[in-house]
Amino acid sequence: MPQMDWLANHMDKCDQMAEWLHREFSYEFAQQSLASWQQEFAAGQRDGRWKCLIAMEHGQLLGGASLASHDLPDRPELGPWLACVLVAPSARRRGIAAQLIEGVCSHAREVGIITLFLHTHSQRDYYARLGWDVLERFEAWGKEQWLMARCL
Repeated sequence: MPQMDWLANHMDKCDQMAEWLHREFSYEFAQQSLASWQQEFAAGQRDGRWKCLIAMEHGQLLGGASLASHDLPDRPELGPWLACVLVAPSARRRGIAAQLIEGVCSHAREVGIITLFLHTHSQRDYYARLGWDVLERFEAWGKEQWLMARCL
Protein backbone atom coordinates (compact mmCIF):
# COMPACT_ATOMS: atom_id res chain seq x y z
CA MET A 1 0.00 0.00 0.00
CA PRO A 2 1.44 3.41 -0.96
CA GLN A 3 2.56 5.83 1.72
CA MET A 4 1.64 9.51 1.37
CA ASP A 5 3.94 12.24 2.67
CA TRP A 6 5.08 15.73 1.77
CA LEU A 7 7.89 15.95 -0.76
CA ALA A 8 9.65 18.41 1.56
CA ASN A 9 10.38 15.38 3.78
CA HIS A 10 11.87 13.45 0.83
CA MET A 11 13.82 16.03 -1.16
CA ASP A 12 15.89 13.25 -2.73
CA LYS A 13 12.76 12.59 -4.86
CA CYS A 14 12.24 16.24 -5.86
CA ASP A 15 14.29 16.28 -9.08
CA GLN A 16 12.60 13.08 -10.26
CA MET A 17 9.10 14.44 -9.63
CA ALA A 18 10.00 17.71 -11.36
CA GLU A 19 11.40 15.80 -14.34
CA TRP A 20 8.20 13.72 -14.65
CA LEU A 21 6.11 16.90 -14.59
CA HIS A 22 8.36 18.68 -17.10
CA ARG A 23 8.04 15.74 -19.49
CA GLU A 24 4.28 15.11 -19.00
CA PHE A 25 3.30 18.78 -19.28
CA SER A 26 6.00 19.76 -21.78
CA TYR A 27 3.68 22.24 -23.52
CA GLU A 28 3.53 24.27 -20.30
CA PHE A 29 7.31 24.20 -19.92
CA ALA A 30 8.19 25.12 -23.51
CA GLN A 31 9.93 28.28 -22.29
CA GLN A 32 11.56 26.75 -19.19
CA SER A 33 14.45 24.31 -19.07
CA LEU A 34 14.27 21.20 -16.95
CA ALA A 35 17.08 22.46 -14.69
CA SER A 36 15.28 25.77 -14.12
CA TRP A 37 12.01 23.98 -13.31
CA GLN A 38 13.78 21.59 -10.94
CA GLN A 39 15.22 24.59 -9.07
CA GLU A 40 11.83 26.35 -8.94
CA PHE A 41 10.02 23.19 -7.83
CA ALA A 42 12.57 22.49 -5.08
CA ALA A 43 12.37 26.09 -3.84
CA GLY A 44 8.59 25.74 -3.91
CA GLN A 45 8.79 22.87 -1.43
CA ARG A 46 10.63 25.14 1.00
CA ASP A 47 8.49 28.27 0.59
CA GLY A 48 5.12 26.59 -0.07
CA ARG A 49 4.57 27.77 -3.66
CA TRP A 50 4.47 24.17 -4.94
CA LYS A 51 3.74 22.15 -1.75
CA CYS A 52 3.69 18.61 -3.14
CA LEU A 53 2.15 15.52 -1.58
CA ILE A 54 3.79 12.37 -2.92
CA ALA A 55 2.98 8.67 -2.95
CA MET A 56 5.79 6.17 -2.43
CA GLU A 57 6.02 2.42 -2.16
CA HIS A 58 9.13 0.48 -1.14
CA GLY A 59 11.12 3.72 -1.40
CA GLN A 60 10.02 4.34 -4.99
CA LEU A 61 8.21 7.49 -6.05
CA LEU A 62 4.80 6.70 -7.56
CA GLY A 63 3.43 10.20 -8.12
CA GLY A 64 2.39 13.47 -6.60
CA ALA A 65 -0.04 16.37 -6.45
CA SER A 66 0.67 19.94 -5.42
CA LEU A 67 -1.02 22.78 -3.64
CA ALA A 68 0.24 25.70 -5.70
CA SER A 69 -0.10 29.40 -5.02
CA HIS A 70 -0.18 30.21 -8.76
CA ASP A 71 -0.61 27.88 -11.73
CA LEU A 72 -2.26 29.80 -14.55
CA PRO A 73 -0.31 32.90 -15.61
CA ASP A 74 -3.30 34.45 -17.39
CA ARG A 75 -5.46 34.21 -14.24
CA PRO A 76 -3.36 35.66 -11.39
CA GLU A 77 -6.50 36.57 -9.45
CA LEU A 78 -7.35 32.89 -8.95
CA GLY A 79 -5.85 30.45 -6.52
CA PRO A 80 -4.70 28.52 -4.74
CA TRP A 81 -4.50 25.61 -7.15
CA LEU A 82 -4.44 21.86 -7.26
CA ALA A 83 -1.57 21.36 -9.70
CA CYS A 84 1.08 18.93 -10.87
CA VAL A 85 -1.10 15.85 -10.47
CA LEU A 86 0.82 12.93 -11.95
CA VAL A 87 1.11 9.21 -11.25
CA ALA A 88 3.74 7.06 -12.94
CA PRO A 89 2.18 4.90 -15.69
CA SER A 90 3.19 1.70 -13.87
CA ALA A 91 1.24 2.80 -10.77
CA ARG A 92 -1.96 3.98 -12.44
CA ARG A 93 -5.42 2.47 -11.97
CA ARG A 94 -4.83 1.94 -8.24
CA GLY A 95 -6.62 5.05 -6.96
CA ILE A 96 -3.37 6.83 -6.13
CA ALA A 97 -4.26 10.06 -7.94
CA ALA A 98 -7.57 10.28 -6.06
CA GLN A 99 -5.76 9.72 -2.74
CA LEU A 100 -3.23 12.44 -3.56
CA ILE A 101 -5.95 14.86 -4.64
CA GLU A 102 -7.96 14.21 -1.47
CA GLY A 103 -4.81 14.63 0.62
CA VAL A 104 -4.11 18.03 -0.91
CA CYS A 105 -7.76 19.07 -0.50
CA SER A 106 -7.77 17.97 3.16
CA HIS A 107 -4.59 19.91 3.87
CA ALA A 108 -5.98 22.99 2.11
CA ARG A 109 -9.16 22.78 4.19
CA GLU A 110 -7.11 22.42 7.40
CA VAL A 111 -5.18 25.63 6.65
CA GLY A 112 -8.38 27.58 5.96
CA ILE A 113 -8.63 27.45 2.18
CA ILE A 114 -12.26 27.28 1.09
CA THR A 115 -11.90 26.94 -2.71
CA LEU A 116 -9.28 25.28 -4.88
CA PHE A 117 -8.89 25.74 -8.63
CA LEU A 118 -7.35 23.54 -11.30
CA HIS A 119 -6.96 23.51 -15.06
CA THR A 120 -6.87 20.44 -17.24
CA HIS A 121 -6.95 19.67 -20.92
CA SER A 122 -7.74 15.97 -20.73
CA GLN A 123 -9.14 15.00 -17.33
CA ARG A 124 -12.30 17.12 -16.99
CA ASP A 125 -14.60 14.13 -16.49
CA TYR A 126 -12.27 12.52 -13.95
CA TYR A 127 -12.14 15.67 -11.82
CA ALA A 128 -15.92 16.12 -12.13
CA ARG A 129 -16.36 12.65 -10.61
CA LEU A 130 -14.21 13.83 -7.69
CA GLY A 131 -16.45 16.82 -7.01
CA TRP A 132 -14.88 19.54 -9.14
CA ASP A 133 -17.10 21.93 -11.12
CA VAL A 134 -16.33 23.34 -14.56
CA LEU A 135 -16.13 27.14 -14.47
CA GLU A 136 -15.14 27.75 -18.07
CA ARG A 137 -13.46 26.43 -21.19
CA PHE A 138 -10.44 28.32 -22.54
CA GLU A 139 -7.49 27.95 -24.89
CA ALA A 140 -3.92 27.87 -23.62
CA TRP A 141 -0.66 26.33 -24.84
CA GLY A 142 -2.44 25.49 -28.10
CA LYS A 143 -4.91 23.19 -26.33
CA GLU A 144 -8.47 23.35 -25.13
CA GLN A 145 -8.41 23.66 -21.33
CA TRP A 146 -11.01 23.50 -18.59
CA LEU A 147 -10.92 25.75 -15.55
CA MET A 148 -12.46 23.93 -12.61
CA ALA A 149 -13.03 24.63 -8.91
CA ARG A 150 -13.96 22.70 -5.82
CA CYS A 151 -15.42 24.16 -2.64
CA LEU A 152 -13.78 22.61 0.37
